[in-house]
Amino acid sequence: MAYTYEFADAEETSIKRTDENGNVVFVPTDPGNRDYAEYLASGETAAAYVAPPAPPEPTTEEKVNHLLSDYGLTRDEMSEALKPA
Repeated sequence: MAYTYEFADAEETSIKRTDENGNVVFVPTDPGNRDYAEYLASGETAAAYVAPPAPPEPTTEEKVNHLLSDYGLTRDEMSEALKPA
């Protein structure tokens, strides 16, 4: 079976192994690990780790929805609570 390899973290403590069907296995870079030993014996090289992009900043609407969710409130309840006494 053919695999592609890439480091799963910046510290190179794990390798992401993907087969031709898209199945993924994470292999620790431990010499005592059988899968890692097979990787070393294969002569393959792992692609460099690429950090995922930072998530986008939430919109004001998303922040409000999150706040409402955290407190279990509806928009109407929040509006009522914020009305001047």
